[in-house]
Amino acid sequence: MKPTRFHVFITVFLLSIIPLPLSASGKNEVPDEKVLNVYCYDSFSSEWGAGPAIAESFYNETGIRVLYNAPGDGVTVLNQIILDNNKSYGDVVVGLDSSLLNRTLEADILEVYDSPMLENVSQELVFDKTLHLIPYDYGHFAICYDSDLMPDPPGSLEDLCSEKYTDSLILMDPRTSTPGLGFLLWTVSVYGEKWPEYWKRLKPSILTITEGWSQGYTLFTAGEAPMVLSYGSSPVYHAEYEGKDNIRAAAFSDGHILQIEGMGILKNTENRKEAELFIDFMLNEQSQKTLAMSNIMFPVNNSVELPESFEMALRPEKVFGIPELLSSGDAHELTDLWTEVFSH
Repeated sequence: MKPTRFHVFITVFLLSIIPLPLSASGKNEVPDEKVLNVYCYDSFSSEWGAGPAIAESFYNETGIRVLYNAPGDGVTVLNQIILDNNKSYGDVVVGLDSSLLNRTLEADILEVYDSPMLENVSQELVFDKTLHLIPYDYGHFAICYDSDLMPDPPGSLEDLCSEKYTDSLILMDPRTSTPGLGFLLWTVSVYGEKWPEYWKRLKPSILTITEGWSQGYTLFTAGEAPMVLSYGSSPVYHAEYEGKDNIRAAAFSDGHILQIEGMGILKNTENRKEAELFIDFMLNEQSQKTLAMSNIMFPVNNSVELPESFEMALRPEKVFGIPELLSSGDAHELTDLWTEVFSH
């Protein structure tokens, strides 16, 4: 997602084809050329995202062209794949994170793949032991802030409810956004059954809730609010590409939720071999470095060396994983209750 995640001005249904153009009819100009259809979140496939560079390198190495289908943020991607199931619209999906694991497995949309490249990945990052979803990067949800506008940032979830932060926070909708869902689960992890009361206290601090991360972060960088839900690694972008150190991630005493992003092979693919090649390619050092510097997330490949700018990333002392409660029914019940709580 960044400069993917950092300069997205509008979420669109984006078809990004790399590197050869389409004819006016939308057909491949080279009839026998292999094409791999990849579902992903919108910022991954944007021109400033990791997707185009990875697709170009993949084409140069394999001769296989990549077509990205990006209907929105991660939750929207999963919903779209479920709607499209049995229609052979895709081969691979990129961007279903650990919060969506149970729902993804229940939907039965992916095939198992034990990639040989996983030997370079720490076992604790392999969040799906059934190997339907393969990890490719990770980070921690965090509240990012502009230190020029907010010299006294919050130090906990409860601090966010302080009156001094009225209309200061941008969040994302948990029904459509994986960061939004991650933040909701963060509050559930900290407050347990009392999380609805927390959201009632938090409501005055929220300026707006956007459909996806891209819109929310764009509003933040435009100065609409001094705080935004993002990632502990988000400050790295501003240090690396803008030479700025005013965008920071607040360390919360409550701890931070670990998000691991995954990819998988869609069950109805007619290009299984090519799909495996793409999964493996996403885990090589070159692609992992591209992901780290575009998504501004930590690579899962242990051999990747990161630049000095990653010293700006928050490395929380207390970390917890996604609560293992998200079956489809649990997720819908949770977001339905959130909608009810937030609308009153």
